[in-house]
Amino acid sequence: MTPEQMRDASLMELFALEAEAQTAVLSAGLLALERNPGDPAQLEACMRAAHSLKGAARIVGVDAGVQVAHVMEDCLVAAQAGDLRLGPEHIDALLQGTDLLLRIGMPHKAPAAEDISAFLGQIKAAVEGAPPALASPLEAAMVDLEPAPMVQPSLAPALVDEPSGEPTGARRSGEGERVLRVTAERLNALLDLASKAMVETQRLKPYLASLQRLKRMQAQGLRALDELQQRLDAQLPVEDVRQALTQAKTLLGDTQQILLGQVAELDDFGWEAGQRAQQLYDTALACRMRPFADVLGGQARMVRDLGRSLGKQVRLEVEGEKTQVDRDVLERLEGPLMHLLRNAVDHGIEQPEQRLMAGKAAEGCIRLRASHRAGQLVLELNDDGAGVDLSRLRQSVAQRGLSSADTAARLSEEELLAFLFLPAFSLRDTVTEVSGRGVGLDAVQHMVRELRGTIELTQRTGEGCRFLLEVPLTLSVVRSLVVEVGGEAYAFPLAHIEYSLDLALADILQIEGRQHFFHHGRQVGLVAASQLLQRPSGAPGNASVRVVVVRERDALYGIAVDRFIGERVLAVLPLDTRLGKVQDISAGALLDDGSVVLIVDVEDMTRSVEKLLSSGRLERIDRSAGAASKPAGKRVLVVDDSLTVRELQRKLLRAAGYEVAVAVDGMDGWNALRAEAFDLLITDIDMPRMDGIELVTLLRRDARLQGLPVMVVSYKDREEDRQRGLDAGADYYLAKASFHDDALLQAVAELIGGARE
Repeated sequence: MTPEQMRDASLMELFALEAEAQTAVLSAGLLALERNPGDPAQLEACMRAAHSLKGAARIVGVDAGVQVAHVMEDCLVAAQAGDLRLGPEHIDALLQGTDLLLRIGMPHKAPAAEDISAFLGQIKAAVEGAPPALASPLEAAMVDLEPAPMVQPSLAPALVDEPSGEPTGARRSGEGERVLRVTAERLNALLDLASKAMVETQRLKPYLASLQRLKRMQAQGLRALDELQQRLDAQLPVEDVRQALTQAKTLLGDTQQILLGQVAELDDFGWEAGQRAQQLYDTALACRMRPFADVLGGQARMVRDLGRSLGKQVRLEVEGEKTQVDRDVLERLEGPLMHLLRNAVDHGIEQPEQRLMAGKAAEGCIRLRASHRAGQLVLELNDDGAGVDLSRLRQSVAQRGLSSADTAARLSEEELLAFLFLPAFSLRDTVTEVSGRGVGLDAVQHMVRELRGTIELTQRTGEGCRFLLEVPLTLSVVRSLVVEVGGEAYAFPLAHIEYSLDLALADILQIEGRQHFFHHGRQVGLVAASQLLQRPSGAPGNASVRVVVVRERDALYGIAVDRFIGERVLAVLPLDTRLGKVQDISAGALLDDGSVVLIVDVEDMTRSVEKLLSSGRLERIDRSAGAASKPAGKRVLVVDDSLTVRELQRKLLRAAGYEVAVAVDGMDGWNALRAEAFDLLITDIDMPRMDGIELVTLLRRDARLQGLPVMVVSYKDREEDRQRGLDAGADYYLAKASFHDDALLQAVAELIGGARE
């Protein structure tokens, strides 16, 4: 590429940046002018934006840009002079020109010549009713533009990202702030270096602590020598010893002075290095943050255009445009916001005549508010439309077979609104270009959850709907509760945690083979993190287990962990793409000491919990820890699908001094055998999911369990049934038909002896 070609390429890059910035000014200004056509400030801003683009297009030799910007400028000048009052048709034409200018700035999307001609004809038609003074410049623009004074565009010199030579792009915002465009890879590398620098500074802390310890030890040595010298002085003096002691004291005194200086110097260094690292990290993170307004570029225009296409008058009001958000979050919010705004215009805002009949203004209003709260970005979207027709929604739920008519009639408003987030659910009877396909709120909910956020819908019939979205301010940093599972560190994002607690083992309940506990009157399922993450179970505690309670939709899940390490703010480090999707894990991070912590994908983990529940492979939390301080008694596992039989056997055995655990079927019993130690298994034969014969067969194949005594207690008392049980590996077969208390206890004593023997 020749130097001249390089110069041209750089100018085109700058023109593209100028077009992007100035068309944003035009779009916002024209939408404001539609509501207040005579606003002098907005007219001036739009005219200057068109004028700047005309000059910039002329410099880079883009004739189409000069043509479009010139006729737009003339139209706006006429409006400034009072020769033309801007109406909806003029705004339509000027917005069309704005779109063309933006496309002209992007060579790969440049409009065709016929598009330019169509626009020139459209804007001419829009102003035909204006005084003749405006016709001449427009006609001239469509035939042959007269030379105009060259206008130097307000563009900064191109910045080249050495050594690759890739333009990073630079421009100045409306407030004069210098804005640089850098690659995401470079920012990620900067964040990575900053997080490592923070880790390195933390390594100074143990070194400093060791020096402090050395200082204390040295002081103790000095005191010991003083005492020794005092004792020697009290007896016959030994000159040589005294001289040696004096020299040692002098040496230790000098060492202490050196150590004191080093400790003070190292302390200062550690503090300064920590401050620098934090500033570096904060600055790098700030590079990723952008104002919320950046995601609103075309949203106000979209609301206006969609409303007009539906015969509605709608405006978008935004509050909190300067709220800072991670640019990755902003990019991924564009889709959900587009869906919600289109939904509000199409479903929420009524036709002007309907609004007037309801006592409302003819023009509908959608308000979008952005704010920070507890490390989260909170978006509140309100419309003043008709709200949701709850009676129609109930009818639709019943018609689709999602609920019976009687049940649908009893559903609360919150429960009804939840159906709107189901896939393929729509209240539209016909499909239009805007709605009716059933792709909407379910897609919004999915995208918000991918951002580790939540969405909530409330409404007031006749007064509109309110959507509340909460997403992290940044995906680069996450506030987490760090826990230990099987000797490894894992982090649960705080945004997904309802609460954490130390749960007494005695409060864990067994219900239909699953473990639960009650907290504030609500039942919470309990699952071992060691099973989910495929880690070895930790050492049992005294009488409690640490539990992290997470929420997925309306369900709560308790995840049992080995111990809580504490709350941390973690710099997210993406996993290597070669690993693919790691089950239950979203990313990694580094702790203060440089060790690795894996960040849990809570939504993925709750799906894993559901799979375990449906498969019946859920392992029990170790409950033997609470009995560690008690004398060890012989433990018996009773497996039977009959609640009556289970309870009868449990009471008999406990009264005889045995410790008893129960399981509701063979699968539940197998999980219990693998999780805990028992001295005897008592099992029925006919049970769901896994019968007693299968259970005994599995047990005899397991190297750890094959020596465990087994008793079968069954209603089947035929000889072939008895033989089948014994052939499978049972040591004793007792028929329930001849079952009585003494028979059971005698059989147990024959197999394993008394409860405390």
